[in-house]
Amino acid sequence: MCGIAGYIGSQDIAPDNIRRCLDAMHHRGPDNAAYKKWALPGSQNKVCLLHTRLSIIDLDPRANQPLNAGRKWLVMNGELYNYSEIKKSLELKGHEFSTTGDCEVMVQALDAYGYLVLDDCEGMWAFAVYDEADGTLTLCRDRFGEKPLYIFRDGTGFYFGSEIKFIAALSGKRLEVNYMHLLRYLISGYRALYKSDSTFFLDVTEVDPATRITISSDLSTTREVYWKPAYSPDPAMTYDEAVAGARERLIRSVELRLRADVPLAFCMSGGVDSNSLISIARRVFHYDVHGFTIINKDPKYDERDVVEASVRTLGISHTPIPVTTTGFLENLRRLVRQHDAPVYTISYYAQWLLMKSIGEHGYRVSISGTAADEMFSGYYDHHLMYLYELRHDPVRLEAATHEWKEHVLPVVRNRHLRNERLFFDNPGFRDHLFDESEVFRNYLVNDWWEDFCEIQYTDDLLRNRMLNEMFHEVIPVILHEDDLNAMSFSIENRSPFLDRNLFEFCFTIPTSHLIRDGAAKAILRDAMRGIVPDIVLDQRKKVGFNAPIFSFLDTRDPTVKAELLRPSPIFEIIRKDKIEELLDKEELPNSESKFLFNFLNAKIFLEEFAMN
Repeated sequence: MCGIAGYIGSQDIAPDNIRRCLDAMHHRGPDNAAYKKWALPGSQNKVCLLHTRLSIIDLDPRANQPLNAGRKWLVMNGELYNYSEIKKSLELKGHEFSTTGDCEVMVQALDAYGYLVLDDCEGMWAFAVYDEADGTLTLCRDRFGEKPLYIFRDGTGFYFGSEIKFIAALSGKRLEVNYMHLLRYLISGYRALYKSDSTFFLDVTEVDPATRITISSDLSTTREVYWKPAYSPDPAMTYDEAVAGARERLIRSVELRLRADVPLAFCMSGGVDSNSLISIARRVFHYDVHGFTIINKDPKYDERDVVEASVRTLGISHTPIPVTTTGFLENLRRLVRQHDAPVYTISYYAQWLLMKSIGEHGYRVSISGTAADEMFSGYYDHHLMYLYELRHDPVRLEAATHEWKEHVLPVVRNRHLRNERLFFDNPGFRDHLFDESEVFRNYLVNDWWEDFCEIQYTDDLLRNRMLNEMFHEVIPVILHEDDLNAMSFSIENRSPFLDRNLFEFCFTIPTSHLIRDGAAKAILRDAMRGIVPDIVLDQRKKVGFNAPIFSFLDTRDPTVKAELLRPSPIFEIIRKDKIEELLDKEELPNSESKFLFNFLNAKIFLEEFAMN
């Protein structure tokens, strides 16, 4: 894991801008900082590549970047997990290596085989390659978008970076706030943030996942998508075959992601997702696991009993991190500055506390259970869509509906999702995703609204929802927050469920296999039977890294209330009287609690990035 930045265009980037950019990149790569510049042949344009290194594989300075092979120069953020296998194939063709790291393998593979080799690569990456042979600069992200890569074009050329602040530093420009995106965040919430290529700054976009952008010496661009997700069910696949296939591929994914020359830490909840990864590492690969858990006293979010039982059964080290109101507003302002954006949900404030503890214990890599819900099913609306997909099998539908009523309905709070016929009556219903957003529309000084949209991948209602969550709604949000939280403490975060082979297999499993006995993730639960402690596999409560806002913010404190209501540019967008009403309430329902958190973040964001 590292930081990358750079430029192609007519400007000769000033040394002060390069220094400021490398300084801003330090947290992503405290072990080395370097840059290299070129004048493009036959052109007035220039290229500059910057890199800061967090040493994870081959800790020797010989693996510092930029790295080159032939006439290609690489700066890369991320990991090529199957580098050993690709390296062996290159060595058989006579290639020699000066490092034992993965990034040299990547640049040599690109030089030897071209970009078609990406089909053989398993990993997470954002990289830039300058080719001296033709003067092109190529930017590329991994299939799932685990590693960030922003791009900004002005009148002189293209800037890029792992974080938006790197672009601002390198260009020497003050980037303009995108108020439309801020309204999207306030009214529609995090699920709307990746429906388009917008960011919180005008003219700054992200390179899409599974995409390669090539910028020629004349600054013309070409864009290629090198991988596309799809749902291609195998109707002949039995439930047992699905279980066995998922088990094999998840174990292999964890094995690849344990590759490091530094110790790894594990994010741990009481759920099956994180415990699957921890248990595989411990019981299959005999890894010395250290788990870290956010502990909340609120009974809706308290998982201590299950976590402690899993820790005892597996015999692992464990560190609990209690939530606290201490320093919340100061810390949140720090996070907004670090993220160059509002924090998307309060879960990621809690997750930042988790990463802080992991960093204080000396770890440089963390493992998290991101994307299990989107691959195996896990959300309450998934259950109802699953019932809808059984509409042509009345016997199974009747049994599954009974199971839902017995096991799921008693814990569902969203009023829409308590109706088992919700999607039978209206397959296009999505109001539950933006609960009460029309109410919060009334909080605006000037009216704004945006209709919900989703991409059509398949006619299967559940799988289409899961693919939208994976690539447009939930996972992009999690990856954005995970990366910035981890890297603020110079930690690389890895997500073993985001494995190409595992993903493609899971999306050949027939939908009818996904839920059993009213329990989501049936395939994953049975795949992990005998590896994960039964107490985890058999419990149905879904929590994750969650916490209510009042776990962190004491609105009864007059100084806190005064801070939230003091003059701010946010009140040019949000009605102050509506916020006063919220703060006067003894308790807030979930939707109002989320809105108050979003308001607070938007307020801080504008104070940090819109005020002179």
